[in-house]
Amino acid sequence: MISPIEFDYKKATQALNYLARHERSKKISKLKALKLIWAADRFHLRKYARPIFWDIYWAMELGPVPSSVKEIIDQNDYMSPREGEYAKKFIQKIDIKTITSIREPELNVFSKTDIEALDFAKNEFSHLKPYDLAQLSHNYPEWSKFENRLMGKLATREKMSYLDFFENPSKPSEDKFKMEPKVLKVTREIFLEQAEVAKNWL
Repeated sequence: MISPIEFDYKKATQALNYLARHERSKKISKLKALKLIWAADRFHLRKYARPIFWDIYWAMELGPVPSSVKEIIDQNDYMSPREGEYAKKFIQKIDIKTITSIREPELNVFSKTDIEALDFAKNEFSHLKPYDLAQLSHNYPEWSKFENRLMGKLATREKMSYLDFFENPSKPSEDKFKMEPKVLKVTREIFLEQAEVAKNWL
């Protein structure tokens, strides 16, 4: 599958809406939402050779942060007018830490595998508290490679590479993203072919 290699704000909005809608209160914390988005992207990239959203990820103190998804949650001025107008039809910012779903998700923006990945993230991790999710994300190489710099306050953020999402954690027995090495090798190679035109993602 050839990807446009650009951030998909409609998928990002609907993913946030979908995840919030599955909470009892139809509300979800910013921290939890960002970590579930990361988990869905990690799952989908490893299994299907592409991320769902094509966002740019930053490693920060509380784990991986998909930057454009964060802007949608924050509803800040970095969003384009079309992104802001679209997002506000489906999710509402309650305060700096929380968003709520205000309309049923439009699932037609997703592929079947996108939904599979979102359900994986929801089913495997949504029972965890936000800060526990952040701690869990610290186990994975795309974040842990920057641990010393971030925790030592030498940097507030470091740009992450999608290639590191294909790496396995140091404690594989506890890994929810475990895949057969042969499959992982193939999906990594396919991803490299797609991403060659966009060095940003490597």
